[in-house]
Amino acid sequence: MKGPRRFLLFMVLALVLCGWWLLPPGALSLTSVLAYQQHFTLLAQHAPWQTAGVFFAVYILATALSFPGATVLTLLAGAQFGLLWGTLLISFASTAGATLAMLTSRYLLRDLVQRRFSTRLARVNRGIARDGSYYLFALRLMPLFPFFLVNLLMGLTPLSLWRYWWVSQLGMLPATVIYLNAGHQLSQIHRLQDIVSPGMLLALILIGLLPLAVRVIRPALAKRFTHRSPR
Repeated sequence: MKGPRRFLLFMVLALVLCGWWLLPPGALSLTSVLAYQQHFTLLAQHAPWQTAGVFFAVYILATALSFPGATVLTLLAGAQFGLLWGTLLISFASTAGATLAMLTSRYLLRDLVQRRFSTRLARVNRGIARDGSYYLFALRLMPLFPFFLVNLLMGLTPLSLWRYWWVSQLGMLPATVIYLNAGHQLSQIHRLQDIVSPGMLLALILIGLLPLAVRVIRPALAKRFTHRSPR
């Protein structure tokens, strides 16, 4: 790894660690979210457009640097901006931040990883080039996989920037709407863990796996019907 890239990697890691270290205890609790909402509402009443613009920029930065608190910010957006405008704001902000994180991983780490494991990754690269959109969509829909880890891993692959953007925006949309709706009903939430129930989690997993299942089954069905001779 060349000098400038090594220095930039060190700076990014330092920023991420500082963000986690400086976070006050209890800053991501439900009580803190309710307190943030009161201050946030006052700011939005005095300067609505400026507040939305700053919030948009902060969300992109937090996502790009993998700072904790995306859930809290999404709940606040739902409480303040509502479902429609909150979806528009958070969907584009989260995708922009995730794309910046992916590009950072690609610039800093991909050449090193591909060079050291070129033989082992050859098959993976071919699979990503062919079916990368299906895999990314499944990973985005499943809350089991941390988004920052998906950003990091996809940056190491040859997946194109455009495909990464639109698949991420589409795949993250259901969870975004769920959390924004929860933020819109913030007073009725007792625990942050209750936002995504086991049933809803299972539904997201099944939706994420559906395109992969279709991708696997469709060639087999096409081959079967192609070889079936007409009577």
